[in-house]
Amino acid sequence: DVLAALLLERELPAGFPGKVDGEAVEVAARPPGDRGERRDLTDLPTLTVDPATARDFDDAVSASETDGGVRLWIHIADVAAHVRPDSHLDREARRRANSTYVPGTVVPMLPFALSSGACSLSPGAERLAVTTEIELAGDGTPRSTRFYRSRIRSDVRLDYEQLDEIFSARAEPPEHVAGTLALTRRVAAALADRRAGAALEVSGSEPEFSFEGGDVTGARLIEQTESHRLIEQLMILNNERVAELLERKGIPTLYRVHEQPDPQRVEVLISQLDALDIPTPPLPERMAPRQAGAIAIEASRMAAREAARRGHGREAYTSLVLRSLKQAHYSDRNLGHAGLGSPAYAHFTSPIRRYPDLVAHRALLSAVGAGEKAPRADEVGEVGVWCSERERDAARLEREADDVCAAFLLERELFERGHGASFDGEVSGVIGAGAFVRFGGALADVYEGFLPARVIGGRERYELDQTETMLIGQRDGGRVRIGDAVSVEVGRVEAPRGRVDLFPSGEGRR
Repeated sequence: DVLAALLLERELPAGFPGKVDGEAVEVAARPPGDRGERRDLTDLPTLTVDPATARDFDDAVSASETDGGVRLWIHIADVAAHVRPDSHLDREARRRANSTYVPGTVVPMLPFALSSGACSLSPGAERLAVTTEIELAGDGTPRSTRFYRSRIRSDVRLDYEQLDEIFSARAEPPEHVAGTLALTRRVAAALADRRAGAALEVSGSEPEFSFEGGDVTGARLIEQTESHRLIEQLMILNNERVAELLERKGIPTLYRVHEQPDPQRVEVLISQLDALDIPTPPLPERMAPRQAGAIAIEASRMAAREAARRGHGREAYTSLVLRSLKQAHYSDRNLGHAGLGSPAYAHFTSPIRRYPDLVAHRALLSAVGAGEKAPRADEVGEVGVWCSERERDAARLEREADDVCAAFLLERELFERGHGASFDGEVSGVIGAGAFVRFGGALADVYEGFLPARVIGGRERYELDQTETMLIGQRDGGRVRIGDAVSVEVGRVEAPRGRVDLFPSGEGRR
């Protein structure tokens, strides 16, 4: 009920207007007329890899060995074939800008008749796609790239856990796609090696909640594994190749840009990491934005290594690095993607759930003469601003919904274990009023609460230091630092607000 209220508060209804839903059902029921040549790739061994809970499958992959390299096919759902410019579907998709995910449900950008039906690359179903065919050398260097509309049939649907089981030799790959899996694994490793040192090293995890009868009953953190990284590398490659072509041809589109950081902000980052006794790269006397970007990348790698050595602080240090950078956003100008080390980058691989990807599809298909009109140059910039705003709104809502679910789950755990139970966690952030602590328990590792400064040291007064990385006791010099391991007890839970108040456990700080 609380999650439903959050969605209504943001004017995110569960359904679609009648005209939009009706148009979706009509479009899904009849094959769209092809505009230009469409290649039949239905005999190509093809697979999808997605989260276990996914309902919409944007992308699928195929691969074959060539003389000294690999031929890779990345198939993306051809949403542009179903959603025509300025139709009811298109206007509603542009208004929503993206699908919004909260635990247990999704407010999709497109009606389910398309998002989980006609556009979804479901196994065993013949679907329309836009295929990027790339020939790569053994070291992952692209030799040639072709784009075209296609017709495909996915043979196998794997989730990330199943693929990790295969990679760890605990399960056998499906025979029909075993060769494709082996080749894409090899390609992804080569691509990661080529990108090493040029991209930020950031790590994170996402909570996945389970429900029963309207109650949240458990949760777990989904960590980035080899299977996630494999798909990520292939999609990054596809996005880069699309952006490079569109920039070269001067076709209006939306780029995913991540500008170089401000040198002064990177200087602050280095001082913060240094205050936490984390090794840092040296700073030049004068620093240009591109140098600042390179230093931030190296700092991210050194912080990740230190977190691995300490056994804690990984996400906290990652958060520090990310806060020093500018936010990625959509723009009609190519400003590069500093975080990925890409000179040109566009979101292309998720057109079912992101409107900018649909814009990029129309631009690409116009560029290769595949029957679409290029987006209008005088509209693209405005669409980019709108989609960036909606993306940030959705991210805030998703975080708030996660906090609410975690708080309800914590209430359940406290009822089962009893108040006074101690939890181990780590400091995820500090402000003048206290520290934020992430901690785990028997039911989940996704809890977060606030530890007020006034309760940390009894009568001792704790204040924020000048680097804003720790709280320091004014008499005894005790410190509560970002990334530190702590032991806490729960004082109060306000589940509908997603708020948890903490105090130090009987054992105090560690």
